[in-house]
Amino acid sequence: MSRITDALKKAAEEKKAEKKEIASPEEPLKVHKPAHNLPLEERLKNRVYIAKATDDSGIDPRIVTYFDPQAAISEQYRILRTNIQANNLSKSLKTIAVSSTFHGEGKTITAVNLAVTMAQGLDKTVLLVDCDLRGGMIHQLLAINPAQGLSDILLNGSALELAFYKSRINNLTILPRGNTPHNPSELLGSKKMRRVLEELKSKFDYIILDSPPIMPLTDACVLGSLVDGVLFVVQARRTARQVVQQAQNLLNHIHAKILGFVLTQVEHRAPKYMNRYNGYN
Repeated sequence: MSRITDALKKAAEEKKAEKKEIASPEEPLKVHKPAHNLPLEERLKNRVYIAKATDDSGIDPRIVTYFDPQAAISEQYRILRTNIQANNLSKSLKTIAVSSTFHGEGKTITAVNLAVTMAQGLDKTVLLVDCDLRGGMIHQLLAINPAQGLSDILLNGSALELAFYKSRINNLTILPRGNTPHNPSELLGSKKMRRVLEELKSKFDYIILDSPPIMPLTDACVLGSLVDGVLFVVQARRTARQVVQQAQNLLNHIHAKILGFVLTQVEHRAPKYMNRYNGYN
């Protein structure tokens, strides 16, 4: 696949305000400190694309592909899905890790929205795995209260089926991160992890893995060597080109297959009938 740049450009059709609407801001927030250190409300405030109409599911409003599949941003995820399919003519691309250079660039939101889109549009089963064992938040985004997850499978030998959680989206199953272990890098690089991935591949058509960020830790590089491909999420106007190149070199060093780059928080001039695109995380 060629570089998937600007895959997350978005514009939403103007709608009249509703009581349940959550308005998106006019300007994206300038980031002055790492986003993962901020409370969830602050991460949402002034910088994210939020679904205009939500429900009582508890699902995070940033999962726009669930709340508004016809929104312009949802169409960009469908384009991303199409590009992945075009790169999978041999049917050998089943495990896809979504990573970034640092926390806060949008990898988890990208992973969840991509998984929802894959499950919605394809007659395929999709598994979304939270491999960020140190601080993954997929269970929070999808309003799941897991008793166990991936780390418990790797540490305690828990049965896979006991860690699977059905989502509100047909064909989409969730494997949350589980309890925080003291040795996440070792767990992700273990023989048990390889066996788990092989078993998962026999159960699902596509597996989307939310990877830890690449630069601060070795976790992502360990995971990158196990999957069929890696999508690299980069935040516009924040991540320096040389830092992205360094992270790319690390993935190349372990012979990870980089499928492409997803650029987030891109400003886009939309047609008059569309709202201005604001970046999101």
